[in-house]
Amino acid sequence: MGTVTEATKEDFRDLVAEGLVLVDVWGPDCQPCLALMPHVERLAEERPELSVVKLEAPKARRLCMELRVMGLPAFVLFRDGEEVGRTNGPEVTSASLEAWLDEHATG
Repeated sequence: MGTVTEATKEDFRDLVAEGLVLVDVWGPDCQPCLALMPHVERLAEERPELSVVKLEAPKARRLCMELRVMGLPAFVLFRDGEEVGRTNGPEVTSASLEAWLDEHATG
C-alpha cells in the first residue's frame, strides 16, 4: 500500500526524492479539491508503488509558485525527484485523474 503524507515546505523535497510520488495541491475552499480527496487516498491504497503527498496551497504559497501551480486542484507526478507530468483545474475528475496517472506513471 502506498502512503499519504501532508507536506510542508521544509520536508517537500525529501518526500518527492524517491519513487513514484503524486503531489496533490489543494485548498480548503476548493470544492473540486475536496471532492477528489477520497479518490486520491484510494489511489494510494490501491497502488503500492505510489506515494501521495498532499500540499495545502495557502500554507505553502512560495512552494506552489516554485512548482508553477496555476490552478486548483493541481496534481504533479514525480519519479525519483524529477517531474514527469502534471494536470490541474476544476475539470479534473476521478476518472480523468486515474487515466492521466496510468499514462504518466509508466516509465
